[in-house]
Amino acid sequence: MSSGSTCAVVGCHNNSRKLKNALETFCLEHQQLRKACPCPPPYALHSMPRKEDRKLAWLAALRLKHPPKRVYVCSFHFIDKKPTELHPDPELYLGYDRPPPKKRRRLTRTTLSVTASNQASISTQPPEPHLHSVHTQWEDPSQQDHQYCNRSRRKDVQDKMTQCDEVAYFILQNDADALLYTGIALETFNTLVSTLEGYDNNEFTMPVRDQVLMTLMKLKSNRVIGDLSRQFHISQSMASKIISHWLDKLEEVLRPLIPWLPKETIQATMPEAFKKNFPNSTCIIDCSETLLQKPRNLGSRGESYSHYYSHNTVKYLVAVAPCGLIMFVSAAYGGRCSDKFITMDSGILTYLKPGDEVMADRGFTIKDLLFERKVRLVIPAFTKKRRQLTEEQVTYTRRIANVRIHVERAIRRLKVYKILSQIVPISMAPKVDKILRICAALVNLREDLIRDTQ
Repeated sequence: MSSGSTCAVVGCHNNSRKLKNALETFCLEHQQLRKACPCPPPYALHSMPRKEDRKLAWLAALRLKHPPKRVYVCSFHFIDKKPTELHPDPELYLGYDRPPPKKRRRLTRTTLSVTASNQASISTQPPEPHLHSVHTQWEDPSQQDHQYCNRSRRKDVQDKMTQCDEVAYFILQNDADALLYTGIALETFNTLVSTLEGYDNNEFTMPVRDQVLMTLMKLKSNRVIGDLSRQFHISQSMASKIISHWLDKLEEVLRPLIPWLPKETIQATMPEAFKKNFPNSTCIIDCSETLLQKPRNLGSRGESYSHYYSHNTVKYLVAVAPCGLIMFVSAAYGGRCSDKFITMDSGILTYLKPGDEVMADRGFTIKDLLFERKVRLVIPAFTKKRRQLTEEQVTYTRRIANVRIHVERAIRRLKVYKILSQIVPISMAPKVDKILRICAALVNLREDLIRDTQ
């Protein structure tokens, strides 16, 4: 309902407040405020005349069911931009001559009745309630407007699918294809599929090989669900259910592939670079972050905001053995959390034993946490108010950097899976913990990160 100093025409929102704000803006042509410059105002509001005949003519033109006490009409609705003797009434853009909104299409039901000659005849008439049967299907006319491929082409695709039901056989031809789409070798993928055979859901009609491939393709390339559903010839809702199911099962099956190695194994697989300078090293730790879609909840938005990235992120801790194996990956925390808090809360301290040695970056101020457990912390030297480091400290820092780079390489392998290197949608946020563990386990299935072991 238009009232007061607002234009009374249906759909018009011009009012005196907007006009006042427009006059307070700066005119670039005359270099002064618009209310003082010679430029005409964008519009003017004209009140309804008091004469009864003119008043009735205005109300007839406006077609207002419930006119306000004071009727104003802006100059856009007059032919001469104001009431004149030739055109005293509003005549332009009066709102009621707009086309009505389009109605939603109604779904029509089609029935398939099989004749004696085994040919199906289609009837577009709505069937009677008592004639409903398993042959009744619902057809959306909007789907018929965009037939991107003809029936013969779809029949060829169906014939090929009949010849070989598994799409994976067409996609994965060699190790290069497997690494591109899944991040692991073809033989490793086949072994993984055979291990997962017993975890299938009877609701899904796709072969297990295709289901696992589609899930790994989502992790590796982070393709949209619609794209994957088209490639595997299923609906988007079914593709989403399959991926959600296998994320749970993959995390359950692959969890043992992220083991905390015994001290003897760590010593036996230690590279020469560690044996020479840091023979007691147990693990190298570092935190990494993955961008997160901005949450709607203000509390979650504040907890996940990272000042380092100036974006909402999830943050997680990764621990790598000297040989390059990922031994621990924490749950996902909000980007606001500090490295010390994640180290304390993630549970990694329970794996450390007296005499262990942990290598970290300067940002890990966890010496007090490790001291309680008689664990030594190896971090680069600080200047401590001095202008520069001593020669011994520079050498020590370089030696740490030479071996600490391996945790960066492990994280880089982890982020080969684009689900962790691109923005994680909010819909995937509840599965981030499982995605982290799955990707870490898949990284451990690849070849050795450091090959100079003895």
